[in-house]
Amino acid sequence: MKTNRQIADALRARGGLVVWVRVDLNEFLSLPVDQPSRFAGQPMPPELSEIAPSAGLRNGDLLITKRHWGAFANTALEEQLRLRGIDTVVLTGISTNGGVESTLRQGTGLGFAFIVAEDACSGQDGEEHRFAFEKTFPRLARVRTAGEIIKALA
Repeated sequence: MKTNRQIADALRARGGLVVWVRVDLNEFLSLPVDQPSRFAGQPMPPELSEIAPSAGLRNGDLLITKRHWGAFANTALEEQLRLRGIDTVVLTGISTNGGVESTLRQGTGLGFAFIVAEDACSGQDGEEHRFAFEKTFPRLARVRTAGEIIKALA
């Protein structure tokens, strides 16, 4: 979490837009899938879909609510980025092989460039995370460490 906060602070210092993406868990868990979550069908408290205060959400940041794996699907994210003339996205996230990869694939399909912070993402397990960053992500984006991103923004 600290690494994400540091990237967000560096972006803000350069006048960049910081976007937070939360998941509407009740809609997400109702998707028709072959392997549903053990929580599917149970109403989830709304606070579970909120950004943790320790993450560093600030006034002026953009808050997007997604209902599927990727942050671009049926959200205002693309529109908000285009309105601001943003064409390159620094991507971090809590689900390397889910939300991060889905957002990366959707966004590149829409013409956005990405820099993905390897050490500011986490996978279900180390092998899935490693595979994504060694085999998939370099074909879709520039892969960097949070330190490299922060240094470039300084």
